[in-house]
Amino acid sequence: MCSHCWRSRWSCALSHTPVICAAPNFQQWIVSFGIDSAPIGPDLEAWTRATPAPSISTRPSPEQRRQLARDAVVEQFRVLPEAARGCDLILVGNMLLTAGRSIAESLGIPYVYAAYCPATLPSPDYPPATMGARHSQSLSAEENRQLWLADAQSFDEAFGAALNEQRATLDLPPVSRLAHHITTDHPWLAADPVLAPVRAPIEMEVFQTGAWILADPTPLPDELEAFLAAGDPPLYFGFGSMRAKEETGQVFIETARALGRRAILMREWGALEVGDGDDIIAIGGVNHELLLPRVAAVIHHGGAGITTAAAHAGRPQVIAPHVYDQYYWAHRVETLGVGVEGPAPAELSVQGLTDALRACLAPDRAA
Repeated sequence: MCSHCWRSRWSCALSHTPVICAAPNFQQWIVSFGIDSAPIGPDLEAWTRATPAPSISTRPSPEQRRQLARDAVVEQFRVLPEAARGCDLILVGNMLLTAGRSIAESLGIPYVYAAYCPATLPSPDYPPATMGARHSQSLSAEENRQLWLADAQSFDEAFGAALNEQRATLDLPPVSRLAHHITTDHPWLAADPVLAPVRAPIEMEVFQTGAWILADPTPLPDELEAFLAAGDPPLYFGFGSMRAKEETGQVFIETARALGRRAILMREWGALEVGDGDDIIAIGGVNHELLLPRVAAVIHHGGAGITTAAAHAGRPQVIAPHVYDQYYWAHRVETLGVGVEGPAPAELSVQGLTDALRACLAPDRAA
């Protein structure tokens, strides 16, 4: 996601007016805060709901991946110059927004890259977050360095040619080491310093800002308030934007009942199927700042936002990581003793999740 200063009805503490470039499905939410928004890329929620869970047979070929990358870069060079016209700065918060720095260069304005997880910034202390593989969090420094080199090479192969073709249309010179070009020598780390501290970065000086959490005044729905008031704190289950197996909702419900607990199921993009019962409530997107302090534990996929929100709420958590930086967050909550890493989604079962929750709810972790 790219946010930068532009014409808007909303002014921030530094007297700048922002616009946020994001997928179309986020537009209504962004505008609800009085912030201007420019759509870019596909509707991610619709795509997630329509696309089957990936398998060996459905994964795109290398050539298909290069074409997808090329299409994304071309669109970014089409959308961002107009959105950024008259801006004072471009701030990019996603490695896949490869065009941000090029557009800033062409307009002669500053550029900042902000990461939401240390595992997206090179360090010998942990492996890179990747979409296609899961790496152990206990590798040696040299093993991690080699993985970071391979990850950078893969990124160059996917996006490098397309980016340099588009840079040429703006009379900009070609770039190499694309990942380093995007993150720069001085990236920001928008993560909580206790949950996700900076660790020996390679070839960069990282400025840690703390996690970016926007206060949300939205009250909880009346139905949810009534459910919370009707008994002991329930368990919260939700896999956010991850594609869940059809039976995942039922696994959540049976796990809660095996522990004698009530359950809140966050449907979100996974569209979890739930049954009937006074001990269960299924909800859509709600204010986590108000909800999470009132639950017994949080069972989730390990996104940066929900992991931070659960920790700030003082609730123990079980993370069932699916992909990318989620493995890093699962490792961190285990290391800090504030949660446990649960079973992988492909291995999700009532017994495995029940065991993980019993460990999660133990007095030391709950405290």
